[in-house]
Amino acid sequence: MEKEKEPTLNGAIPLLTPYPMNIFHLSHRVVLAPMSRLRSYNFTPQTHAILYYKQRTTNGGLMISEASGISETAQGTDKPIRKQQFIGGSKGADSEYSTPHSLTIYEISCVINDFRIAARNAIKAGFDGVEIHGANGYIVDQFLKDQVNDRTDEYGGSIQNRCRFALELVQAISDEIGPERLGMRLSPFADYNESGDSDPHSLGVFMAESLSQLGIAYCHVIEPRMVTQFGKAETRNSLDSMRKAFKGTFIVAGGYYDRDEANRVIENDEADLVAFGRAFLANPDLPRRFRLNAPLNIYDRSTFYTDDPVVGYTDYPFLED
Repeated sequence: MEKEKEPTLNGAIPLLTPYPMNIFHLSHRVVLAPMSRLRSYNFTPQTHAILYYKQRTTNGGLMISEASGISETAQGTDKPIRKQQFIGGSKGADSEYSTPHSLTIYEISCVINDFRIAARNAIKAGFDGVEIHGANGYIVDQFLKDQVNDRTDEYGGSIQNRCRFALELVQAISDEIGPERLGMRLSPFADYNESGDSDPHSLGVFMAESLSQLGIAYCHVIEPRMVTQFGKAETRNSLDSMRKAFKGTFIVAGGYYDRDEANRVIENDEADLVAFGRAFLANPDLPRRFRLNAPLNIYDRSTFYTDDPVVGYTDYPFLED
């Protein structure tokens, strides 16, 4: 029986072809997605994080680290600080913690400045660039989505107003470190942390067009692969309009695990790069496994968010093991 032919792009496996991303020249298109692992202490990375990222060094590929708070008052988790008031784009709902208060105009400018300083510090620390986390119900996403943004000032109401905070943020960071070193992650179709939107297509396209005009390095979008408050979101071709609207590098993420589906995305020009989360978590040598078409380790979800510095973190075997 004839062996099935490998998908090709100019005679090579699509995911493993080089890609020029602005000032960066990537050797392949497999991206380490940002994943919260909760292995830090008091929001400070520990030495085991060095090994974790070193294991996943991809020989010229793009690696995006897990999210980091921009200041002491900007932590998105209750570990280890439990009594602080988390701020938000709108007043929020009661919880076991203090009720978030809606940012004032002055506080918005302070938060933007915190982001700017954090970006500058990241570059000083040796990072090649910065990704703004504008997804999954965190503060930027709260401004974007009409389910949670109930403001009546210039930061609420219309799509243009709801996107104002995010775009002012992008401009401030671009002015600080350069747009060529800046990317942004979005999840217009998701409703994590009760942050959904009634018209995610329009929201996504507006943001994609606006980010393209600002000239940032890439737009990183989480595909809809879940049922939201507004019904089951489309998966196939759902990001086509955003892809066309953004003229820079377009990265997709959202449940990619095997190389075949990701190869199809690249071959069909639905994206330039594909971000892998769980597959990269469990396979530190993922690009090599894709190149050899080797079996993948199975991830253990129960160890995703523990504080163990080894188990489920740096103990996944390499292919030669």
